[in-house]
Amino acid sequence: METTRRGFLYTSGAVVGVATLPAWVLEREAAEAATLDHDAVAAAALAKIKTLGGGYADVRINRYRYETLGSREAQIRQVERRQTFGMGVRVLVEGAWGFAASREVTPRAAERLADAAFEIAKANAAHQRRKIELVPTSKVAAKWATPCRRDPFEVPLADKVQFLLGANAVAMKVPGVGYVESGLMFVAEEKFFVSSEGARIEQRIVRGSPWLLATAVDRASGDFQARQSLPGPRGVGWECVEDHDWNAEAEQAGRDAVEKLKAKAVEPGTYDLVLDPSHLWLTIHESVGHPTELDRALGWEADYAGTSFLKTSDVGKLRYGSPIVNFVADRTQAGGLATVGYDDDGVPAQRWHLVKDGVFVDWQTTRETAGLIGRKTSYGCTHADSWGSVAFPRMPNVSLEPSPKPVTADELIADIKRGILILGNGSSSIDQQRYNFQFGGQVFWEIKDGKKAGLLKDVAYQSRSTDFWGRCDGLGGAATYELGGSMSDGKGQPGQVNAVSHGCPTARFREITVINTGRGARS
Repeated sequence: METTRRGFLYTSGAVVGVATLPAWVLEREAAEAATLDHDAVAAAALAKIKTLGGGYADVRINRYRYETLGSREAQIRQVERRQTFGMGVRVLVEGAWGFAASREVTPRAAERLADAAFEIAKANAAHQRRKIELVPTSKVAAKWATPCRRDPFEVPLADKVQFLLGANAVAMKVPGVGYVESGLMFVAEEKFFVSSEGARIEQRIVRGSPWLLATAVDRASGDFQARQSLPGPRGVGWECVEDHDWNAEAEQAGRDAVEKLKAKAVEPGTYDLVLDPSHLWLTIHESVGHPTELDRALGWEADYAGTSFLKTSDVGKLRYGSPIVNFVADRTQAGGLATVGYDDDGVPAQRWHLVKDGVFVDWQTTRETAGLIGRKTSYGCTHADSWGSVAFPRMPNVSLEPSPKPVTADELIADIKRGILILGNGSSSIDQQRYNFQFGGQVFWEIKDGKKAGLLKDVAYQSRSTDFWGRCDGLGGAATYELGGSMSDGKGQPGQVNAVSHGCPTARFREITVINTGRGARS
């Protein structure tokens, strides 16, 4: 998963500097985009394709805004504001796609792109063995926007700086904390979509990601330990900052980092695990989210992160987990990073089960892939990360449903004789079919006779996807449910990134293999 390495480089301070566009430049470009006649531009492209004899076609005119701040202790080390604006034209000719894109957004440019996309499609058709057929979707004219109490791009820079440095100061007050880094990232996508089938859709999608990393150092031994903030990024506005007590988070991160210096190394063996949502979201992503992507199972996606252990014949038959395990794919989930009104095929956002009562029951599909397994409609999983990128299958929010009963995390722990509670996501590894895996974390509590008994270190667990979920015998209730996720999940060649959330309750797993990841440890 791309987020691990990218996140490490980002939070370790490898990205340093100040590069910000003046406000007047951003405002001017925004005004120019707002006054552009999007309909006229799109109509020029569609009319040109019609004269060429093309079939289905669509036009995306998109503007993306990004803002990133980074800090360390009492200094702001990075302020970056950037945006990109352009258009892409896609056409289906003789069962093959053609696509062309440009930063120039005018009717004349649209006609040139239509010409180029048509010629590319014709060339592809000469070599394509299977003709692409799209399942139908409804004709729609709509507007949709991420619900935001406060637009993060309208929050003064001074407020953002104050938030970061204030949280850093709180963490630095914890005795033993040596370094603190923190940051903010906000993304806004303004998307205009028109198709030859009559769709016309406008969307504004906003996402925010605050983060903090506290590091404690034992200068006598040379050991150091770190703890990241546990809340994940969300598909909301400035409330991703306002709705969480970040000062309390900063203090706890500092305390946990210091305590980890004194933690004892785990003894390898078999343990019962209680996994917090801040950790479990990544296991869901790798062992459920990616395997249920239909293009992976069909072998369409293999070069980047592999295929899937699932087969099309497994639907309704394969036991994916215990009977209490239910996974839903959801493009409508409040606060989800992959939550939209419509996908990049113009298909409405939906919610459906991937695993029901422990049985694998469905796939993530697009207009292009649904027909390959006999489906008549798409679940709306098409996405492109830029106006200049080809739209292709991407993951929706995939989440584990909580227990219908008000089960607490303490109740899950109380039934364990020998176990480990894991919070936060750490290193991860999974094979090319998303089957055999290993996951670490950030904070590990030893559980003895139903109670937490002190911190451990060097913990990672190993299992296989279906074995692991089959050993899930306890789920927390709705009060334990939280969203985690990634702002940059990678896929494709050339690579694209997608933002995706995974919600889950606290969950318990029996008899899972745990190894010691410390240097020189024997497992």
